[in-house]
Amino acid sequence: MARISSWSWPARLAAIAAALAFCVIVFGAFVRLTHAGLSCPDWPTCYGKATWPGHEQEISAANLAYPERPVENHKTWREQGHRMVAGSLGVLILVLALSAVWRRKAMRAALIVAAIAAAIGVVGYIKGLHGLSAACSALALALPLVVAARLDRPAPWRVAVVILSVVIFQAMLGMWTVTWLLKPIVVMGHLLGGLTTFSLMSYVALRLAGVGAEIDAATSTRRAIGVGLFLLGLQIALGGWTSANYAALTCGLDFPTCQGQWWPATDFHEGFILWRGIGIDYEGGVLDVAARNAIQMTHRIGALVVFCYLGWLAHRLARRGLRGPAIALGLGLLVQVSLGIANVKLGLPLWVALAHVTVAVLLLFTLILCLARSQQRVTARG
Repeated sequence: MARISSWSWPARLAAIAAALAFCVIVFGAFVRLTHAGLSCPDWPTCYGKATWPGHEQEISAANLAYPERPVENHKTWREQGHRMVAGSLGVLILVLALSAVWRRKAMRAALIVAAIAAAIGVVGYIKGLHGLSAACSALALALPLVVAARLDRPAPWRVAVVILSVVIFQAMLGMWTVTWLLKPIVVMGHLLGGLTTFSLMSYVALRLAGVGAEIDAATSTRRAIGVGLFLLGLQIALGGWTSANYAALTCGLDFPTCQGQWWPATDFHEGFILWRGIGIDYEGGVLDVAARNAIQMTHRIGALVVFCYLGWLAHRLARRGLRGPAIALGLGLLVQVSLGIANVKLGLPLWVALAHVTVAVLLLFTLILCLARSQQRVTARG
């Protein structure tokens, strides 16, 4: 891989966007873990403001407008600050997508229309014009996908355009997270959307920076990495489901047993009902102990499966010449398992929980790096 100083500007921009996506994920976990997810009851404003209420008069007016959700100054900045950082990421992604199609006038116009449609969709939502908002949002999602399918450039450039659709949908999930009162399927989807954005942007940055081999690696190696990405993504989704349903401490401080038993009472049917309707306030969780036990035990079993598979994959990658990433993958696995156990034994302290999320994202990046290095090198001008 070339030195950063010699990277093309699209590669640098993609790297900055990937780093910002990483920050958005960790910041989002901080918002979630400090119970600030509903500290701004409206979207995309916060108590009707572009920032958040600060002065006493503003706070009093906000409390009158939203008596069911009084202002909590120590939380509102976290939620709205997270939205601002995510919005900045969206702008970077739009710029990168436009750079991929800049010389194709029709495609450039289509992406600009998509951005305008997304903005109109937000305004329509704020004003209660939900039909207009839905139509504009659908157009904003579809246009980048059509452009990417028709773009005659190497895969990294097409992926850069696809990410624009991903981040628009991610914004919609952020809206539903608030308006649907922390609905677990939406909270989990919002996490996966952030990870998808980070993964795709990391892949684009690495490929545009010249990461790759002179020739493609064996198909079986890339397939093994793909399986690893799928299993890790599924385990992260389970972690998101555990958090969204407040099941992290359902076993108390007990590990490897749960509530003093190797297999406590579980209710998998209730634990994995994905859709429970709209209008329910999910803050604090709505499931009974047996349902939360089922979620926690599934997450633990998933961790064991992922640990075994990625451990084997690290060994295989080391033998295929990817020694550095393989060592990073192995060490990351050990750290992640230790953090998961510490979460339970220490009662989910904030810094351990944040570290658990951070290492999960770094493991994901390591697999993306391995995938990029197993493919034939492309040029940024391709």
